[in-house]
Amino acid sequence: MPDSAPPSRLLRSRWTRPVLLVLILAAAAGSAAFWDPRTVIGAVPTLWRAPAFVLLFALGTLAFLPKPALSVAAGVLFGARWGAPVAVLGTTLGAAIAFGLGRGLGQRALRPLLRGRALGALDRQLTEQGFRTVLVLRLVPGVPFQAVNLGAAVCGVRLGPYLAGTALGVLPATAAYAVAGASAGTPGSPAFLLSTAVILVLGALSLAVLWRDRRSRRRAAAA
Repeated sequence: MPDSAPPSRLLRSRWTRPVLLVLILAAAAGSAAFWDPRTVIGAVPTLWRAPAFVLLFALGTLAFLPKPALSVAAGVLFGARWGAPVAVLGTTLGAAIAFGLGRGLGQRALRPLLRGRALGALDRQLTEQGFRTVLVLRLVPGVPFQAVNLGAAVCGVRLGPYLAGTALGVLPATAAYAVAGASAGTPGSPAFLLSTAVILVLGALSLAVLWRDRRSRRRAAAA
């Protein structure tokens, strides 16, 4: 009779769940090539299009679709008045799904790896000042959306502060992209010009953050 111990140990391994998490994220990313958001929304009755797009937006972030493009699509479909709230809700729901997956499948195996000085400090910040830290990470341009989702899930931040910090932190950029999408047909309008200016400022801030990080790494390497 074959020995069943190795499969049993494999199922109990702390790395089984992280591997499953990677497979789920990979499957979500791969699925993006097989569906078109416009086709999906077009098949939904008008009354349910906003809730359907919120869910579609959330799944799109899980599939690593560019969040700015999804926010622009929200503005095109629902206008400036409703596009921004729909995009913020979709972003927050996507963050919640990613957080749940990371907390349920990755925390047990990955939390012991938070031993370095920088990682340990971030863990303490997220645990003790969850809302404030998540808010800052969402506001800072250039910080990868999914990296914050999964990093917060592994650390000790609670769900409530995490979601509140996410919703407020993504609001400026998300609203700017949604308004730009809604007013793209009138490029000379104040709404389009203002939203474009906000996007350019955020882009400049992203470059500044990346440049500062690169300079800090060079100094650390030289030291």
